[in-house]
Amino acid sequence: MRRDRLRPGADHDEQGSTLLLTIFYCVLGLSLILVVVSATSLYLERKRLFTLADGTALAAAESWSLDAVQVEGDHLSLELDSADVGRAATAYLGDAVHELHDVELVRAASDDGQSATITMRAVWYAPIHTELVPLLVPIEVTATARSVFH
Repeated sequence: MRRDRLRPGADHDEQGSTLLLTIFYCVLGLSLILVVVSATSLYLERKRLFTLADGTALAAAESWSLDAVQVEGDHLSLELDSADVGRAATAYLGDAVHELHDVELVRAASDDGQSATITMRAVWYAPIHTELVPLLVPIEVTATARSVFH
């Protein structure tokens, strides 16, 4: 054992080294918590937008009229019109209650005449803005629904 360790005040050059380490780990931990909270918020916002798009697609898929139903033997079929799908989607979004920001109907159409395809866009705003997390992220989802006779 060295004698200078036994003298009082000999270990003064190691004071504060744990303080810097503690500060570093606190900043790292808070940064990690911020990123996880923001990622969770973004995920939930995307799920909310997808739920809204899914409901819009379902309402648009049911936008046919009785005149569009065709009887072929014992089989019924219908032809969806893209204009009707767009009108039904716009009407549904006008009535829907949601807490999403800057919701936009990008596309509402019936590509095959049987199903309605809806593409929507919204903007996610970060709960807390830092250099680690962007302030806003545009999100876009597509949902498809089909009206079926049995």
